Amino acid sequence: AKIWAQRDFAAIILTAAQDCFARRGWMFELKDGLRTVEAQEKMRQTDIVKANPQWLEEPGRLLSPPGKGGHPRGMAIDIILLDAEGVALDMGTPFDYLTIDRAHNPAARSYKNLAPDILDRRQFLEECMVRAGEKHGRQILPLPQEWWDFRFMPDDYNQYAPIRDADLPPPMRMTDV
Repeated sequence: AKIWAQRDFAAIILTAAQDCFARRGWMFELKDGLRTVEAQEKMRQTDIVKANPQWLEEPGRLLSPPGKGGHPRGMAIDIILLDAEGVALDMGTPFDYLTIDRAHNPAARSYKNLAPDILDRRQFLEECMVRAGEKHGRQILPLPQEWWDFRFMPDDYNQYAPIRDADLPPPMRMTDV
């Protein structure tokens, strides 16, 4: 698998991963970076998303419309933590957990009804990404709805057009063009 990210953002992710490993011996597993406009549209057309239209509602939507957000610009990343043996650490919910009830979202950063060690791991991951951003002179937005999602600020990523599959060389495309 390949993960694509904007160059400055990729440098921040690498710095954060090195910090995480140096401080706790944990590793990053990158789940999703660049997601083209067409890939976002394919996600919206899945049966599970169609069955949960509340995931698309503002405020605090759980899925962005095609072309919106940091992912279609390579300026967002989804990360889980692995221990020294490569086993995923418990973060309270699985990666990509999308709640049916947005008012009760255990994947949200504000959700505190979790064991202290889980809250500590979530806070540590966030701290690694925010500190790395600061080291590179950039502000990182930990997405409030998802403990795994980090991105540049909207003022940063909205300066760039979203990427479409047709904009990419064939080996990088995410859908059939």
